[in-house]
Amino acid sequence: MRKSLLSSLLVFAGLAVSQTAPNPLLLPWAGSYNGVPPLDKVRLDDFKPAIEAAMAENIAEIHKITHNPSPPNFDNTLAALERTGQTLNRVLAVYYIWSSNMNSEAFEPIEGEMEPKLAAFRDQVVQNTELFKRIEAVYKSPAYQNLNSEQKRLTEKYYIDFVQSGAKLDADTKLKVAAINQQLAGLFTRFSQNQLADESEKYLELTDQKDLEGLPEGIVSAAASNAAALKKQGWVIFNTRSSIEPFLTYASRRDLREKAWRMFVSRGDNGDAHDNKSTVTEILKLRAQRAKLLGYATHAHWRLANTMAKTPEKALALMEAVWPAAVTRVHEEVADMQKIADQEGAQIKIEAWDYRYYAEKVRKSRYDLDQNEVKEYLQLEQLRESLFWVAEQLFNLTFKPAVGVPVYHKDVRVWVVSDKASGKQVGLWYFDPYARKGKRSGAWMNAYRDQQKLVGNITTIVSNNANFIKGKAGEPVLISWEDARTLFHEFGHALHGLNSKVTYPALSGTSVPRDYVEFPSQLLERWLATPEVLKRYALHYQTGKPIPQSLVDRITNASKFNQGFSTVEVVSSALIDMKLHLAGDSTIDPAAFEKKTLAALNMPKEMVMRHRIPQFGHVFSGDDYSAGYYSYLWSDVLSADAYEAFTEAKGPYDKEVVKRLYQYVFSVGNTIDPAEGYKLFRGKEASIQALMRNRGFPVK
Repeated sequence: MRKSLLSSLLVFAGLAVSQTAPNPLLLPWAGSYNGVPPLDKVRLDDFKPAIEAAMAENIAEIHKITHNPSPPNFDNTLAALERTGQTLNRVLAVYYIWSSNMNSEAFEPIEGEMEPKLAAFRDQVVQNTELFKRIEAVYKSPAYQNLNSEQKRLTEKYYIDFVQSGAKLDADTKLKVAAINQQLAGLFTRFSQNQLADESEKYLELTDQKDLEGLPEGIVSAAASNAAALKKQGWVIFNTRSSIEPFLTYASRRDLREKAWRMFVSRGDNGDAHDNKSTVTEILKLRAQRAKLLGYATHAHWRLANTMAKTPEKALALMEAVWPAAVTRVHEEVADMQKIADQEGAQIKIEAWDYRYYAEKVRKSRYDLDQNEVKEYLQLEQLRESLFWVAEQLFNLTFKPAVGVPVYHKDVRVWVVSDKASGKQVGLWYFDPYARKGKRSGAWMNAYRDQQKLVGNITTIVSNNANFIKGKAGEPVLISWEDARTLFHEFGHALHGLNSKVTYPALSGTSVPRDYVEFPSQLLERWLATPEVLKRYALHYQTGKPIPQSLVDRITNASKFNQGFSTVEVVSSALIDMKLHLAGDSTIDPAAFEKKTLAALNMPKEMVMRHRIPQFGHVFSGDDYSAGYYSYLWSDVLSADAYEAFTEAKGPYDKEVVKRLYQYVFSVGNTIDPAEGYKLFRGKEASIQALMRNRGFPVK
């Protein structure tokens, strides 16, 4: 009977299960630390059968819930649903590790085939009429009021998520939405693979010593290592942010700066096989169609319905409130740079490929601050230790190297994280810091396993991934102040996951609205500049001496420098993202739209968006950040305001403020409304004034 049921479900799902030896991806995670992913046993051929088998198992689990003869209640419906999909979660955790970190020509067709199938599977779940009826029955029953607050939150989340995904649609419309989701999944994969190809296959070759003028030794060393890895003579600058931005900051050769800049900003926009513009057009059209089928005016209205902002209009209002001051500051910054260029007799007008180079000259002139001098005190390994120290000071967490944990690449290291008072494990932290072929650019955090108490006391597994450039073997990796901030930012996400203390996995850790998830991470960035961190961990890479107070003072004095650039760079991308998704179902030419919209915004001609449309992976490699890139600014309003709670008290390590931060932000996941949680922590709603003060903009 059971075999027959599973076979029927497999036919319904269009899936098949291999009859060969056990697939290691399907087995429960074994080993110490509550089990760990079998990253040393992965074979690419295992992914497809493992995903298909795990989806089939999940369908069978859901079938059991929907065919339960007992009336629906919280335990036999919502809690039961939370217990399902454990095998699929494990398989997909490993699958997405490979997608982000170990992508290859052999993996691409697997991704291309499985992403539409995964989209179809998700629609089978959220469009399951019988399942939704049970969820709705619990949500609307009198017994709902007797649930505890976390159970209510979970029930509400499932109900809203299912409704927003089309659970109330008629059968014909459900099919149309499902078809669109499958098409989008394929397009997202194509976009990501095109972007990765442009970042992996294009690079700037330097062949003469004159090409290296102005470059610090660390950049030269990394470029030499890049060339050696490609079996090239000379030096190579990779087409990734972590390589290009330092080159643009220090390279004296203007022609090479322009060449590097054009290569980088043209990713996905070269009119070749990896051009993303037509893919973007298709994605936007399908998103608009889906939004209308789901009953929303635009994709932006659909995506923001369950966020802190609630509406695109509120998100736009925030961006438009900041934009004029940021643009004015950019014009001031450009004037300062032009003055130096004129004094040097450069006989140029500042262009986008000059911005970082001359901004650095202004920084040196105005604040006597040389980022190269700062960089000598920012050793990656020392900063990693500083992350652990901050985690201990704030949240009583300790980090020790894990033993015998398999990894997917030799660069990856793992630490076991414990509560200092009890000694109990709270999770594992994987660290993958270096760039390599097949790894997507940027920096990010992932949860391989969510914390939960529903099925045992399960601890989380989180990772931080970055793209720092390795230098020569045995030499410390020195990073910029901005990269150090990013390191703290991503670790803030990790701490959000590690501190989670909730019952249900769907509410765990960083499973919060998109415009709130960046708040804890942006807040943690501020601990980098605290004297306690700098004196202990900002140690000179040669002498080992701590950073001198005079240099710290110069860093502090320059903290608001170049905020026009950094604000316009991000907010222009966020405005384009929002306006693209408010444009409805009209056919959009990305190049024309970008040019026209930026002109209407009076975008300074001396700079470019942080993410141009054809390379905007946040927005076009999936739905998560679509119409949601504003989240970084929204969350920074919260983080600027929240940090003032510390400065108004006894400082960044004030125990009482930290206690509230843990209680109402870092430990609660999505068990309470974010706006309510923030007010419980802060005692008031956040205001934009703190952000404006933090960036040195006029406060009205």
